[in-house]
Amino acid sequence: MSDFTNSELRRLDLTLLLVFLGLIRHRKASDVAAELGLTQSGVSQALKRLRDIFGDELFLRRPHGMEPTATALALEGAVEAAVDALRGALGATRRFDPSSADGIVRVAALDAQQAVVIPALAARLRGLAPNLRLSVLPLARGEAVQALVEGRVDLALGYIWTLPDMICAEPLYQETYLVAALASSLPEAPKVSIDAYCAADHVLVAPGGDSKGIVDDALAKLGRSRTVTLALSAFLPALAAVAASGALVTLPAQVATLFAPRFGLVLAQPPLDLRSFPISAFWHRRDNASPQSLWLRQQIKALVSGV
Repeated sequence: MSDFTNSELRRLDLTLLLVFLGLIRHRKASDVAAELGLTQSGVSQALKRLRDIFGDELFLRRPHGMEPTATALALEGAVEAAVDALRGALGATRRFDPSSADGIVRVAALDAQQAVVIPALAARLRGLAPNLRLSVLPLARGEAVQALVEGRVDLALGYIWTLPDMICAEPLYQETYLVAALASSLPEAPKVSIDAYCAADHVLVAPGGDSKGIVDDALAKLGRSRTVTLALSAFLPALAAVAASGALVTLPAQVATLFAPRFGLVLAQPPLDLRSFPISAFWHRRDNASPQSLWLRQQIKALVSGV
């Protein structure tokens, strides 16, 4: 293969080089398409152009995936060095300086993370990035994912069961449950028997307006049930309602630990097995290397490191 002329180099673009490196790494067109936000047809078209430019098959289809040819392996180092050099040159002008950063950071989070993470994050931003403003949208799960895809939010916080390939996640802390109530309603705190728990009135927090939740599912497996006298969409109003009524509320441990004492409530371990779940930060793959997004994720991780 002779040296490339300018007219030949002109046929190359960055997408072609990224597809080439992706195929070297993953050996599967579907994985490369997901990583780069392309369709599989787009990857196939890029590979066709690469083969035409370099005059070589480059990748051979095998049962286990795409096998690079000797020419592709010989090109790997040079192409990777070229892309890294370009990334470094562009990154030099895009390094994130929090002290001079300006704009709005939009985060999707429901009330649990709004109560546990957002106040500390806002305080941290005031100190480190005083010109960055924080806006929180009350979105979770499917709505939060859609907002990330559409670019309406920069980050999402919470628990999402199923993620599309274009959404990345980093676990922040593992969440469990506690029961909160007036001391008169939890006389044996930090314990409560299953009989006393089922006999009490309960406040249910259900953002979607459901009349039953994870607690009711766990009780049903034991052949037990409880009486829900009030359903609310947020945890802090639920704590206020419990303080006024003498009912019990079962809620995430971090919210309970931070706020139940402020309502004059005591805490107890639930008398049944409730699975823990990870609270994570989510972002779109297009922001994976964004200096601002990376910095924000680092700040959130530092804030919750002791949780």
